Amino acid sequence: MKSLKEKSFGDDEDGHLICHTGLVMKDRYEVVSTLGEGAFGKVVKCIDRDRNEHVAVKICYFTFGEVAKSEITVLEEINRLDDENRFGCVRMLDWFQYRDHVCIVFELLGLSTFEVLRQNNFLPFSVEEIRQMAFQIFKAVCFLHRNKLTHTDLKPENILFVCSDYDLEYNKGRKCEQKKLRCLDVKVVDFGTTIFDHEHHESLVSTRHYRAPEVILDLGWNQSCDVWSLGCILMEFYLGRTLFPTHDSKEHLAMMEKVLGPIPSHLLKQTRKQHFVHNEHLNWDQQSCSDGYVEKHCKPLKQYMWRNSEDERQLFDLLVLMLEYDVSRRITMEEALWHPFFSPLRTHKHQRS
Repeated sequence: MKSLKEKSFGDDEDGHLICHTGLVMKDRYEVVSTLGEGAFGKVVKCIDRDRNEHVAVKICYFTFGEVAKSEITVLEEINRLDDENRFGCVRMLDWFQYRDHVCIVFELLGLSTFEVLRQNNFLPFSVEEIRQMAFQIFKAVCFLHRNKLTHTDLKPENILFVCSDYDLEYNKGRKCEQKKLRCLDVKVVDFGTTIFDHEHHESLVSTRHYRAPEVILDLGWNQSCDVWSLGCILMEFYLGRTLFPTHDSKEHLAMMEKVLGPIPSHLLKQTRKQHFVHNEHLNWDQQSCSDGYVEKHCKPLKQYMWRNSEDERQLFDLLVLMLEYDVSRRITMEEALWHPFFSPLRTHKHQRS
């Protein structure tokens, strides 16, 4: 016979866990609040009664059980390879089965970079803030790549601040108050679609706005699709908005051409998506296809630069290398960490050591 607690904390009609404050899982994790929900399930803030500290618990929908177990395999490998927690990937602390749901326990982090942008009415981060965050993100992704892993779903929602404490500062340029985080430490999260190099690569990966051209063109992909995604993310940090605001593949490619120039003909020749191509060019008629939407929302990359400072020139030089169409010529994460844009951080680190 079920206890009263089991009856009051059941599953809904779709089999998703009804999760209320006070629910205790594994006789250890007591739910405090909901942190977020998504296609996979939900993330709740819990008190770990054994350690008397707050943690985040990802409760996966029962239909995502296999995906969850795949994520656990990746997280266990990350824990093994980074036992000192130095490389900026979220730490898995525990996992367990509750009813039919796989639950993964993580260290509790702060807000995502997307949520901070949203709470600031999409005011962009400063170049110095971008430098500090990007260096950490690049180190995390470089660590993954060195160990034959590809994240495949890098986006601002999957980069979390370790702590979200902030001060209110007046932004003179925008003439409004802005939340300025006291600490810019970040970590990469969500390894649900992360794969090992030797595993089967599904043809379609990444969230639309951060999807690399080789994925859209169905040319096959490798770790460098993460580099493209990060280039899009850095531009979003710089602009306060998505670089490629579209949900259509052909329009997405047209936007890329507007920002980055023509897609090389040798890539268009290789694509399995021949309806995207006409006479070795992208099959796109600006006037008939989108009522000038691409022209209105996109411009050549360098024209996005606010000021022509040395820092911004270096940032945009790095972005050009990351947003390279040809995978064989795109910069690697290892190389990107040695780009001059990050020289102040390397010098500072050397001075401190």
